[in-house]
Amino acid sequence: MTVTRSEHESITGKLSTLDRWLPAWIILAMVAGLALGRVVPGLGDALSAVEVDGISLPIALGLLVMMYPVLAKVRYDRLDTVTGDRRLLVSSLLLNWVLGPALMFALAWLLLPDLPEYRTGLIIVGLARCIAMVIIWNDLACGDREAAAVLVALNSLFQVIAFAGLGWFYLSVLPGWLGLEQAALDVSPWQIAKSVLIFLGIPLLAGYLSRRVGEKRWGATAYEGSFLPRVGPWALYGLLFTIVVLFALQGDQITSRPWDVARIALPLLAYFAIMWGGGYLLGRALGLSYERTTTLAFTAAGNNFELAIAVAIATFGAASGQALAGVVGPLIEVPVLVALVYVSLALRSRFPHPTPSYAVEPR
Repeated sequence: MTVTRSEHESITGKLSTLDRWLPAWIILAMVAGLALGRVVPGLGDALSAVEVDGISLPIALGLLVMMYPVLAKVRYDRLDTVTGDRRLLVSSLLLNWVLGPALMFALAWLLLPDLPEYRTGLIIVGLARCIAMVIIWNDLACGDREAAAVLVALNSLFQVIAFAGLGWFYLSVLPGWLGLEQAALDVSPWQIAKSVLIFLGIPLLAGYLSRRVGEKRWGATAYEGSFLPRVGPWALYGLLFTIVVLFALQGDQITSRPWDVARIALPLLAYFAIMWGGGYLLGRALGLSYERTTTLAFTAAGNNFELAIAVAIATFGAASGQALAGVVGPLIEVPVLVALVYVSLALRSRFPHPTPSYAVEPR
């Protein structure tokens, strides 16, 4: 079965006004955040001060609100269909933990050979695999929600286990082998685990309990037809709020150093394009459905900027070039991955596989 152009238009035509104008809202949120951070004295410092044990409460709030509705939609009784797909799991692990860090290392050294602080910051970004925003990009592109939940959980586990070791390898060992400048990374497993527990564990548990309790109390039909449409829009509200806060925190740095931002943006643009395109082509080569190919591509392309920024600040300081490189990440990732959502939807008709009705329901 092929999804025709008319079917695609019918699906996108059911999107709400908020969804259809998503790029405009995101651009406005980015501009608003940058403007607030630039024109309101002390706003960035005030937002930075609202944190507990290194976790920014405004950012945490935005991410939790953003992720909960999507994870409440996941059909947890279908997760076994994902965990049994070894092609998907192995491909995701290779893309995220072999290709991704190696690619960012190569791009950082190739395009920023004279800027060691920014180069180190980008390498840290490449090591932090996405466990938050990727869920909403995947959902907007009508990817497989169950697959996204499993792959994000898998990335979270590997992030706790492998992040510090890979940081040591790519910042110290490999540069030493190649005769390049070395750096060091000071990060504890608890710091990474804490990020995973807050940004993924809380909304995942809330989503799981919502479905279990909601279906038991109201029935599956009422849960899908009444509860989910009510909470669904909060995902985009949370996304827009998070974007405003992220950009307000560093609005002054970003707007006052435009050339530096442009230099950092170039390897990031190449990285997102290569990782998403590689994930998409690999999914096609393996014969995966549109939904799982889309999930594979977006989980490969996304990064955990919250963790990368926190590690850079803890190791090198809030005013460091490493921290700025982490901050520029979402400045580039957000519009690029939103654009790739529309690229994905446009490519859906090229897949011969059936598209389950639950994957194309109105957002």
